[in-house]
Amino acid sequence: MRFNSYVEALTWLESHVDYERVAPNRRDVPTLQQIFDTLALLGNPEQDYPTIHVTGTNGKGTTTMLTGALLSATGLRVGTFTSPDLHAVNERIAVNGEPVDDPTLVSLLGRLADVESVSHVALTRFELLTVAALLHYSDEGVDVAVIEVGMGGTWDSTNVINSAVAVLTNVDLDHTAVLGSTISAIASDKVGIFRGGGVAIVGTTDAIVVEIARQRADEIGATLWLLDDSFVLERNELALGGRAITVRTPYERYEDVLVSLHGIHQGFNATTAIVAAEAFLGRALGERVVRATLAGARMPGRMELISRKPMIVVDGAHNPAGVKALVATLDGAFHVHGERRCVLGMLSGRDVDDMVEPLVSLGFTEFHCCAPHSPRAIPASEVAAAVRRHGGVAFEHPTGTAALAHARERSTDEDLIVVAGSLYLVAEVRGEVIHVASRHLS
Repeated sequence: MRFNSYVEALTWLESHVDYERVAPNRRDVPTLQQIFDTLALLGNPEQDYPTIHVTGTNGKGTTTMLTGALLSATGLRVGTFTSPDLHAVNERIAVNGEPVDDPTLVSLLGRLADVESVSHVALTRFELLTVAALLHYSDEGVDVAVIEVGMGGTWDSTNVINSAVAVLTNVDLDHTAVLGSTISAIASDKVGIFRGGGVAIVGTTDAIVVEIARQRADEIGATLWLLDDSFVLERNELALGGRAITVRTPYERYEDVLVSLHGIHQGFNATTAIVAAEAFLGRALGERVVRATLAGARMPGRMELISRKPMIVVDGAHNPAGVKALVATLDGAFHVHGERRCVLGMLSGRDVDDMVEPLVSLGFTEFHCCAPHSPRAIPASEVAAAVRRHGGVAFEHPTGTAALAHARERSTDEDLIVVAGSLYLVAEVRGEVIHVASRHLS
């Protein structure tokens, strides 16, 4: 099918079920067969290049991007598939850090529409984007693609690839309605991306997760690389502009490396990315590649400083573990002489009190609560009520833009405004502050 414009192509894409915007669920009998069948009709493009597969509750997006950047710095042509996007769907499908351009994305979606008309199988929106990415990387002749799982592992649409390297960053309670209500259940789902004969990297020391990963690796014949065993993060300290880390991998030791990202968790993400890249290469990356890449690392929407006077920081923390990491980071990374305010909004599927309590305890002067632009948004009144239950001061606003405007009005140049709770909210506020228009249809 030939779409005549970017908007027409996106309109077709948005006509498909989108479990990122509505409450996700799982088929009664989970299957990836429809995606395999669609890829077969396209000539199985996912078999044209090697892949690295990344899952985890938090940090998988950063780990994916850093792994891709490290490999690109060695001279390889690297595809990265990430989600969600902030301002345009193009961001999800990139080669050497450059998002797919409009004409190419329109062409990819047109080819998928042709396949759909032949197969009479309507994939979900995320499944279509997965297939589009896998097809694009074949067209582009990448040397390797680093693929981030959308949710879970075993039944995620990305689990149609056969990766020589699989990464599990960590496991915490999130998407419990789909993945299970315990760490054990969620970990069991996530280790489904491990492959026999490959390397499985685990970036957490959680005993439950490690044991499940070990059992899975033994069962399928994968080589298991564990944090504090096969690789070690020896130092992870606050530094000017980010973190200073010392890492020992199976191939090399890197001492006092600057990671230009804020938060203790980013030290672990960077470490895991180094190890994943080296597992793929089968050798050390080398000092030059590691230092230059991590010193220049950027992750939009993750502990990102987007304005000063007042200082505005946006972070995509969207579950209790992410909020705890945010709180730990704010305690040391951003020094302000004035007051702290929080623009807060979140989606359903999270425990509001578990998200709010650590933020209130941190001592924000006030909270500006709003509903992110999503059908799954929790009403601002519910978020504000939770803030008040925990002793905080809360205002209610209809949008993230309105919440930010009020927070700014009440702030001086010496104050800090933190925006958190949902990447949908981060995208709205970030676009407003740095003047990037959303290219989403709704």
